[in-house]
Amino acid sequence: MTTQAVQAQPEAAPVRLYAAGSLREALTEVARQFEAETGQKVALTFGASGLLRERIEKGEGAQVFASADTDHPQRLAQAGGWQPPAVFARNLMCALASPSVDVTPDTLLETMLRPAVRVGTSTPRADPSGDYAWALFRRADAVRPGSYAALDAKALQLTGGADSPKPPAGRSTYAWVMDEGKADLFLTYCTNAVLAQREVPRLKIIAVPPALQVAASYGLTWRPDAGVVATRLAQFILSPPAQAVFQRHGFGQP
Repeated sequence: MTTQAVQAQPEAAPVRLYAAGSLREALTEVARQFEAETGQKVALTFGASGLLRERIEKGEGAQVFASADTDHPQRLAQAGGWQPPAVFARNLMCALASPSVDVTPDTLLETMLRPAVRVGTSTPRADPSGDYAWALFRRADAVRPGSYAALDAKALQLTGGADSPKPPAGRSTYAWVMDEGKADLFLTYCTNAVLAQREVPRLKIIAVPPALQVAASYGLTWRPDAGVVATRLAQFILSPPAQAVFQRHGFGQP
């Protein structure tokens, strides 16, 4: 008796999603929902948006890119092959403070300007969080002239750069930086601040007052030539079920 070999269908390759590190928890949950609904696997790569954009430009095979700003995805779109970015989430800036720093929203600028207070940020151009911090410094200059020069000179670019030290596995970058005593105040997204405080409860979250606040718009782009699955994933990220996940994790509506 002869037998007929049954050839298994090859498994579809995962769709490759590159995303800002601040999206790790929310977008991992969104990706798992997408996988459950479609059966299509998603390969996730997280990092500083500017560094991810550079890796994509050098030929890494991202198919969908979720950035913490709109500038980096716009640069890909202008170069060709990527969709113009769509805003899919928003964030605000907060300050993480060590327990020893006496600071309130009303005294945040005064505290940042104190010579003895070390102000930590992410790295501009490599990580949009750093760019938003410098935008905050510019707003501070309108409140108190001279603030920009002082903050620009003293800010410590501790995270988000190509050579920035990496936290141990399982540690939040910002909780680790503050836990190691590398800064007294750290300017980061409010969603990051909440995660850091969850890990290190003694840290304080200080709201940035309206006169200094800088809103972050998160931009999404994808390669239409990468196939229908990449477009489908992008559309899912923009859909109400995914938006509900982002909002549950503290992001604002687009």
